[in-house]
Amino acid sequence: MDQLMAMRAFTRVVETGNFTRAADSLNLPNATLSKLVKSLEAHLGVRLLHRTTRRVVATPEGQDYYEKASRVLIDIEEIDTSFSASQSRPKGYLRIDVGGSTAREILIPALPDFLQRYPEIKIDLGVSDRPVDLISGNVDCVIRGGSLDDSSLIARHIGDASMVTCATPGYLKAAGVPAYPDELRNGHKLVSYLSPLTGRAFPFRFIVEGEMREMKTQHHIGVNESNAHLAAAVAGMGIIQTFCYAAKDELNNGTLVEILQAWRPADYPFYVVYPQNRHMTHRLRVFIDWLTEVFPVALRGYR
Repeated sequence: MDQLMAMRAFTRVVETGNFTRAADSLNLPNATLSKLVKSLEAHLGVRLLHRTTRRVVATPEGQDYYEKASRVLIDIEEIDTSFSASQSRPKGYLRIDVGGSTAREILIPALPDFLQRYPEIKIDLGVSDRPVDLISGNVDCVIRGGSLDDSSLIARHIGDASMVTCATPGYLKAAGVPAYPDELRNGHKLVSYLSPLTGRAFPFRFIVEGEMREMKTQHHIGVNESNAHLAAAVAGMGIIQTFCYAAKDELNNGTLVEILQAWRPADYPFYVVYPQNRHMTHRLRVFIDWLTEVFPVALRGYR
């Protein structure tokens, strides 16, 4: 048995929750990967995986072995990197997940700079507003806004985005321009952003008399993806509150008009999030360092 390869096969099965996805990610036939895992279980004398018709999950012994094996594999990769011809040139795949409008307006325009600095790093970019499981999804890090509730993850602050409340000129001509936030309750149509996790609408937020206030009003339409959320406002469906960077083109060309500017909410924090129980690879470290350098500058460009 190639124990090192068997460890890689087993940890990838745990991370993906699926033999086929694990085999594909390692460029191995399914039969070969399955044989490696069975050989590892026989070598250790314990059952590492519990197989169901829908998913593969680690047994308690398997979870313990996964945590130890993951650290060993990362250590081996770090050792290999330290003895390479150029330690300053990390290589390999980075799997990153980011929301739709953030990918379009902030991350992707900046990525050529990162890839020029680190040409041997390859990126798999998942673009979705839906939350992902960093372990089962085999994701190295995610870029998200808002507070972090999962204590098993590490969040590093990478900047703050300003918010804007706006609508089309046609909508405002027909419905009137609200003079202050409370007027949103007087018959205005609101386009709310729905939490991809809970399905609940995020409230409109404003700074009123120096304090943050949330307006929980019934929305006309709710959308759970950031690009589609903006598109609904551009279609004239109502008033939207979104990030300035998401609506920059529409605001610049007059498709959307900012309202209630005097009550703009506080800036919204953004974080890069990664698992705390996973050793950080060299390529992830340089990516996070690069993010902390370029992301705040990019966000400051949209005020």
